[in-house]
Amino acid sequence: MKKQIIILGATGSIGKETLEVVRQNRDKFKIVAISAHNNENGLITISKEFNIPVLVLSGKDTNNSKINFSGNMSIINMLNNTDADIVVNGIAGSDGLMPSVTALQSGKDLALANKETIVMAGKLIMNLAAGLQKKIIPVDSEHSAIFHLLENRNLNTVKEIILTASGGPFRETDLNDFTKITLNDALKHPTWDMGKKITIDSATMANKGLEVIEAHGLFSLSGDRIKVLIHPESRVHSLIRTTDASMFAQISNPDMKTPIGNALFYPELMSSSFGDLNLANSSLTFFEADYKRYPLLKSAYETIKLGKAYSIAYNAANEIAVEYFLFNHIHFTDISKIVSNILEKNWTMKPDSFEYIIEIDQNVRKFTKKYIETKIRK
Repeated sequence: MKKQIIILGATGSIGKETLEVVRQNRDKFKIVAISAHNNENGLITISKEFNIPVLVLSGKDTNNSKINFSGNMSIINMLNNTDADIVVNGIAGSDGLMPSVTALQSGKDLALANKETIVMAGKLIMNLAAGLQKKIIPVDSEHSAIFHLLENRNLNTVKEIILTASGGPFRETDLNDFTKITLNDALKHPTWDMGKKITIDSATMANKGLEVIEAHGLFSLSGDRIKVLIHPESRVHSLIRTTDASMFAQISNPDMKTPIGNALFYPELMSSSFGDLNLANSSLTFFEADYKRYPLLKSAYETIKLGKAYSIAYNAANEIAVEYFLFNHIHFTDISKIVSNILEKNWTMKPDSFEYIIEIDQNVRKFTKKYIETKIRK
C-alpha cells in the first residue's frame, strides 16, 4: 500500500524537492493534499500532475472550485478532515507551528522542515508527539543527519553534536565592509537556492542559530553540547563526537532530496536515484564560526541558557527585522542589533501552552515593530 502524504508549502523550495522525491517513487507514495500560500496557479498545476484530490490556499479566500480549503484556518481544517500517514511541513516561519500541532493531533507523523515549530514550542511539541506515539522526523539536512547518527545510539556515549554551516555569502567579507552590504548581496547564497527570508537568515547565520535551538529541543542536549563549524563545501551535513574521541559524520551531496526522502521512507532509507557523491580529488574544509561576523549565532546560544520564552523572542524579532530589511527599511547590520536589543527585555514568562506561545510571539512582533519604527528605521 502506498504511503499517503500531505505537503504543506508545496510550491516552496521544500515542497518542490518533496515533489521530486515522489516523482521518482510513484509506486511508494500518494499525495493526498497540498497547500500553498498565494500561488494558486502553481497549486493547480501540481495537482494535475499528481492527481491530488485536496488543495488548500492559505493566504487568501478564493471562489475557485478547484480549491477545497482557503483562507485563514484552511490548513488546520484540511488536516483535521484529511487522512494521511505523514505531513511534510515546509511552511516558512512561525506560521508553521499550529499546522505541526494539528498534524500530530490528527494522528499523522510529521516530516518537519519548519524549524520554528521546535524553536517556539520544543518541549511541548515533543511531549505531544510522544504522548500520541507519533514521529517527528527532521527534514533540515543538519538535523536529519543528527537524527540518523543518533538512532539506536546511547545518548550518554555522545559528547557533542556538530552542525555544519556554509557560512553564507559573507564568510570572507571584511568586517569593515558589512555596513555596505545590500539586499541583493545578501540574497546571493553560495550553495542553496531558497526563499528570500531563509536566504537572509543564512547570510546573518540566524538560520544556524535557529538550528542550534532546534537541536536543543529535538535531541534534549544542552547548548554546550551543540557546536557549529563553518564548512563551505556543504557536503558534511553534521557530525557527532562520541566519548571515545571518535567522530561520525553524514556526508552527501548538498541536496535536500536526501533528507526529505529519508523522512518519507522512514524507518527505511531511500534508495536514491539522485546521484552519488564522489570525494575523489575534492577537499573538505572546516573552521570556527566567528561571533563578530555572526552575532545572531551567539544570541541563539544565549536563549538556550535563558530558557523561558527567549527563543520565541529570538525568532519573532528576527522575522520582523528581516521583513524590514527585505523592504530596504533597515541596514543588514541592523538585523542583529534589533534582535539583541529585544532579547535584553524581560521574556521570563513560561510558555506552557501553544495558545500562550502564539500570544507571546505576537507581543514580541508588536514590540519589535515599535522599536524599529521609533529607533532604527532610516
